[in-house]
Amino acid sequence: QVPLVESGGGLVQPGGSLRLSCSASQIDFIFYAVGWYRQAPGKRRELVAAFTNDGTIEYADSVKGRFTISRDSGKNTIYLQMNSLRPDDTAVYYCNATYYCSGYVCYDIPDWGQGTQVTVST
Repeated sequence: QVPLVESGGGLVQPGGSLRLSCSASQIDFIFYAVGWYRQAPGKRRELVAAFTNDGTIEYADSVKGRFTISRDSGKNTIYLQMNSLRPDDTAVYYCNATYYCSGYVCYDIPDWGQGTQVTVST
């Protein structure tokens, strides 16, 4: 089964807000370089925000100052708080990671999940 599951998408008006969640399918999984990506119709999938392996947070220029990535280690969940949403934020949003580990055993992410649809429209 996929190790990460996205939720929280929906329809929102321009200027509105949404919070996306990405939950680990098992509580003992540890993910590395975990982050959010999105893909709009006719466009390539792009990185939105991510925790990098060197401990920094990376944001796409288009979302800086509007989106915030965070995590709750107790729930093994990451979030994407999206404010001041614009129509060009409309996309399917995915979470992913470089790899994940359970104990001392680590694995590649097998595939992209189904994502969660975000639509910004009047």
